[in-house]
Amino acid sequence: MTIRKSAEDYLEQILILHEEKGFARSVDIANGLSVSKPSVSFAMKQLRENGYITMDKDSFIELTPKGREIADRIYARHRVLTAILTHIGVDAETAREDACKIEHDISDTTFEVIRRYVDEQ
Repeated sequence: MTIRKSAEDYLEQILILHEEKGFARSVDIANGLSVSKPSVSFAMKQLRENGYITMDKDSFIELTPKGREIADRIYARHRVLTAILTHIGVDAETAREDACKIEHDISDTTFEVIRRYVDEQ
């Protein structure tokens, strides 16, 4: 399953919004990712056309099972990488920012080793 980093960020943000607020709307995604509303509209169209999200008549956005799988994977990586970075002394804000960068590029093999290490601590 290959998907671009920006799409992963959008899917992850939708998941985070659902966990925090119980719903996701384009304006909240724009605010959360610090992007323009037109950028979100374009991304949501692409994600909808590719089967990653649905949008109801009130413009509430839901992840499809396919979108949820990607969002869960990226968000898990984000949480684990943030935890390991803060554990080794990186300040929380920098750890979150760096985890966001690393989460997209790290191999599954390396991530699993890091995840096991964190779980054992």
